[in-house]
Amino acid sequence: MKNMKKKAGFRGFLANNAVVFIFVVITMAATPISGLSPASIIQEIVTRIGRNCFLVFSLLLPIMAGMGINFGMVLGAMAGQIGLVFAVDWNIIGVPGLIFAALIGVPIAAGLGWIGGQVLNRARGREMVTGYILGFFMDGFYQLIVLYLMGSVIPVHSLNITLSRGYGIRNTLTMDSVRQSLDRLLPLRLGPVTLPMANYLIIGALCLFIIWFRKTKLGQDMRALGQDQPVAHAAGIPVDKTRIIAIIISTVLASLGQIIFLQNMGNMATYNAHKQTGFFAAAAILVGGASVSRATIPNVFIGTLLLHLMYIVVPRAGTNLFGSAMIGEYFRDAFSYGVIALALALHAWRKRANIELARSGLRGGGQKEGDKEGTAC
Repeated sequence: MKNMKKKAGFRGFLANNAVVFIFVVITMAATPISGLSPASIIQEIVTRIGRNCFLVFSLLLPIMAGMGINFGMVLGAMAGQIGLVFAVDWNIIGVPGLIFAALIGVPIAAGLGWIGGQVLNRARGREMVTGYILGFFMDGFYQLIVLYLMGSVIPVHSLNITLSRGYGIRNTLTMDSVRQSLDRLLPLRLGPVTLPMANYLIIGALCLFIIWFRKTKLGQDMRALGQDQPVAHAAGIPVDKTRIIAIIISTVLASLGQIIFLQNMGNMATYNAHKQTGFFAAAAILVGGASVSRATIPNVFIGTLLLHLMYIVVPRAGTNLFGSAMIGEYFRDAFSYGVIALALALHAWRKRANIELARSGLRGGGQKEGDKEGTAC
């Protein structure tokens, strides 16, 4: 009996962490083939964790509230990019420029988050696909603003960021005024590796906020929603309002995360930078062992580490093995999207297995009660 329980527990552990094991195997196999030195890999990982973790953290609260992965976080990314356009246009240099971008982006993100929350409340049970389509829908309004309204209706002072026709923002926006201003604020050098400590302090503050938030009344309400919405509604929790707040916070965090991400990159693809934000963040948190119904802070760090380690070593491994970096890029994209599909399939399989287990338990319980009644007669 004990051996059966151990086997069942081991199988459950493998099923819950299948994605993590797959990525560990892939990166372990690709790392020596890539030919990269440990110091360069560590430096890249440290930099990528500092610039990407904030975006991934924006997915935690909607998952906790039972809404799955918030692919609508791209709305927040758009808001952050609009804030950065104004910061570059006004030539506000350094960290003040990032703060200025946040002051513009956060209110826009909050408004878009409220709209997104209202829409998702009307698509209960299909939040992920609805959020994905909502991102496409709002992208049209974003394109209208940056391509036509900026410079014609919305004043733009700098001719360096506008198209030659006099209105609309250039395809690629060079952000020299805020480039890596946060990364260079508190650099900590440990041998050949430089840590962007300001980024990590902000991420640490966000972790503390999430830990504190979970203990608040609102956080407990979100956890109750994630467990069982009908029961939460019966307990007097305002379900729709709580779900909207979760999406608003997620969208605001995505806005700040996009600002942190783009200041590290130093330039912005004005019309495309936000489009894959949701997919990369979702892939990272799923690689870390999270599911669409449960995610923790360690899942964010583990997933970001493994996903970006693969992004670093697989293209170089493809170059060394096949003589073409493009093959490595194809593998990278295939694994990124494949992990989302695998995680969703595993979640659906696990959910169905739990339902069947509950049904068989009820049947077994009913049979035992009938046997007892027959014996008593």
